[in-house]
Amino acid sequence: MNNHRRPFWISEALAAEPSGPARPLEGTVRTDLAIVGAGYTGLWTAILAKQAQPDLDIVIIEADVSGGGASGRNGGCVLSWSTKLASLIRLYGETEGTRLAVASEQAILDIDRFVQEHRIDCDWRLHGTLYTATSAAQMGASDSVMAALEARGLSQWSRLPIDEVRRRAGSRAHLEGWYSPLAATVQPGLLVRGLRRVALSLGVRLYEGTPLGELTSGQPLTLHTPRGRVIADRAVIAVNAWMGELFPAFRRSIVIVSSDMVITEPDPSALARSGLDRGISVLDSRTFVHYYRSTRDGRVMLGKGGNTFAYGGRVHEGFDAPSGYAGALMLALRRMLPEFSHTPMAASWNGPSDRSATGLPFFGTLPGHSNVWYGLGYSGNGVGPTRMGGAVLSSLALGLDNEWTRSPLTHGPLGAFPPEPIRYTGSILVRNAIRRQEKAEDHNRPVAPWDRWLAGFAASAGKADKASKA
Repeated sequence: MNNHRRPFWISEALAAEPSGPARPLEGTVRTDLAIVGAGYTGLWTAILAKQAQPDLDIVIIEADVSGGGASGRNGGCVLSWSTKLASLIRLYGETEGTRLAVASEQAILDIDRFVQEHRIDCDWRLHGTLYTATSAAQMGASDSVMAALEARGLSQWSRLPIDEVRRRAGSRAHLEGWYSPLAATVQPGLLVRGLRRVALSLGVRLYEGTPLGELTSGQPLTLHTPRGRVIADRAVIAVNAWMGELFPAFRRSIVIVSSDMVITEPDPSALARSGLDRGISVLDSRTFVHYYRSTRDGRVMLGKGGNTFAYGGRVHEGFDAPSGYAGALMLALRRMLPEFSHTPMAASWNGPSDRSATGLPFFGTLPGHSNVWYGLGYSGNGVGPTRMGGAVLSSLALGLDNEWTRSPLTHGPLGAFPPEPIRYTGSILVRNAIRRQEKAEDHNRPVAPWDRWLAGFAASAGKADKASKA
């Protein structure tokens, strides 16, 4: 991808660096552990493995530049799994489900400590998050999961008075809101490039512009690239939305769907007039939520998932283009924050999100390869949980016996989507039903029963189990 087409965050991050990309792999290299993918998952895996075993030799190959995928273009909302408690317990049982909910909050604190320790300048702000309702139909959507968290003594959430919700969110569009202090916002491109710097400082060898062509099993195994190969004792595949392209067996394990974003030009005076807390993230309670947050230089970013779907699980070039929904997103931003009504849009972009059948990631041993492990399926909430993914994959690669290797998260995908063309056709039908439902709810009109029924198929892939009972 050419630099001028890169999404806003990673463009900004790359422009701040004096050096260019790492050289591509040429020839043959030998290593203990090979990692495919230099995004959050791959870099956290390398860092945690190196911290556990400093003498371990690690090679990472990356098709683009570090952070060129989802890690450098997401919304920068660092969220936990606490509001997914119902799904966690249903899938993994009471004990493991509650452990994962708590661990997901701890992961945010771990990232906070890591950023401070390694002086990663990435606009990291641990200011919390607001889950809100912006229509009468959304009100009460969070009540049951908050009650379940409270009953187990796990809740970091509090319901705020409506005036306080509107003050912190900088908008009178919100009708109710729950707040948790255990969430952050970040410039995601700067974070992933900071992880890259730390990995290199630990001795990890990185080859960018080096896509994986073929994986040959064996002890050791071989990763073939266009101009070389990596011979390794073990390997980790951390390519997320691109997994189905490399390994067709995973094409039905995820649906590739865009998350589209817009960001304004800097307008500190408009931000000050709005009153929006400068480090908070704000999410409404739609199936495909609107989410927004500010930046340290006075911009506001707003995003929404569930727009573009990939046929056959292939990430097409449209995911590297400006968002086709920029106009609608800017209208939504200006409805939320009218102070920005005259602030120009600086950029729009989108990117592929790997949504699993459960709305949660999954990990495992690659079929036919006893010494290769993988992880994917973050379903639009990966900035915080990829720290957990790194713990899972580094533990598996090191052969450890711990809470991560014993977790049912490592049992592979839990469910599959229908084959094509049913999957794609069904995705479009569900997406359009959700759009009609949202439009009706926004105008306080009845939702057609057919649309409500179709929209229900997407509920499990949302950012929170707000209407579920645990």
